[in-house]
Amino acid sequence: MIPDGQPGHIDQIKQTNVGAVYRLIDQFGPISRIELSKKAQLAPASITKIVRELLQAHLVLETEFQDPGSRGRPAIGLALDTQAWHYLSARISLGSITLGLRDLSSKLVVEEVLPLPEQAHQPLLKRIISEIDQFFIRHQRKLERLTAIAITLPGMIDARRGIVHRMPFYHDVFDMPLGDTLSEHTGLPVYVQHDIGAWTLAESLYGASRGCKNVVQIVIDHNVGAGVITSGRVLHAGSSSVAEIGHTQVDPYGKRCYCGNHGCLETVASTDSILDLVRQRLTVPVPASLLHGVSLTIEAVCDAANRGDQLARDVIISVGQSVGRILAIMVNLFNPEKVLIGSPLNLSQDILHPAIMSCIQQQSLPAYSENIKLESTQFYNQGTMPGAALVKDALYSGSLLIKLLQG
Repeated sequence: MIPDGQPGHIDQIKQTNVGAVYRLIDQFGPISRIELSKKAQLAPASITKIVRELLQAHLVLETEFQDPGSRGRPAIGLALDTQAWHYLSARISLGSITLGLRDLSSKLVVEEVLPLPEQAHQPLLKRIISEIDQFFIRHQRKLERLTAIAITLPGMIDARRGIVHRMPFYHDVFDMPLGDTLSEHTGLPVYVQHDIGAWTLAESLYGASRGCKNVVQIVIDHNVGAGVITSGRVLHAGSSSVAEIGHTQVDPYGKRCYCGNHGCLETVASTDSILDLVRQRLTVPVPASLLHGVSLTIEAVCDAANRGDQLARDVIISVGQSVGRILAIMVNLFNPEKVLIGSPLNLSQDILHPAIMSCIQQQSLPAYSENIKLESTQFYNQGTMPGAALVKDALYSGSLLIKLLQG
């Protein structure tokens, strides 16, 4: 099964077909070779050859299964063999790195959240490699065949080359060659992606946008950005960025952003900016607020808003309107069937979502917005599921499978 527009090179054809067969076995297994041939639109001889290689590499296995409607002997079908195949999925966020060992079914074997301070004597790259080395040492008894490393993180990233140009919080980062350095250090393929793009992919593979062809996912957290799925594929999945709405200027006289500009959406709508705004408003004469005298967190702001606190409600509605105005433009551009919101502010989704939806309906084409669904993401951008999605996508594309078949 060769997608339209794929180059006809024999190696690319093999990679594409192996990935397609693996994906179908994952989605429909146990599946017979005959049914696999039909779904993959490949000749039985091609299926036989591909399956033989996957069996010999212990990436798939044969198993008995009962065909629906059949009362005879069980048929022999194909299913994935994911045991003893492991990969590392990592996520870097504000002040921490999460490391998770998973098998090829994406099942979590072990996961740790470790401190990664913003300031340290060693460069960030050395600290990342050190934490990964120590993680492998601590869990070496659980490690079997290590296949890949996937890392997701915020910032300005060239995903194809594995270069992190700039990051929020970690200001010593400048054109950090994360992918190549880690690959040379471990001998493994390394996948680096913006955490929002990877999270969008995870929702598409496992979560709230599974089965949808056109989706816009907005993240409102320490950073603000968007992932876009168009025609079933993540936009810019292999290029230099996701949809960088967080660095769209909304206030030319606003706060300076780490990207160098002033008044970016991220300086208005990020969770850190929200808390700063609440602190400012609490210092001036305002009506009694439930937020006076409490430890100020996003959870506290959402709780106060849900209990009717006007200051908290106003702040959340303002964020929703700022995001909604940008989203309305994206709806006109991509005509999504669904908009997902990934944010701790979803604790007040009954306040946040109507504010966003109101802007979409007022400022985008009615034909595009009238049937759109707005929902919370299934996952929250914690842990290592976004990185797991990168590895799953590399298996489905065949790029990682070819490496595993070659040994």
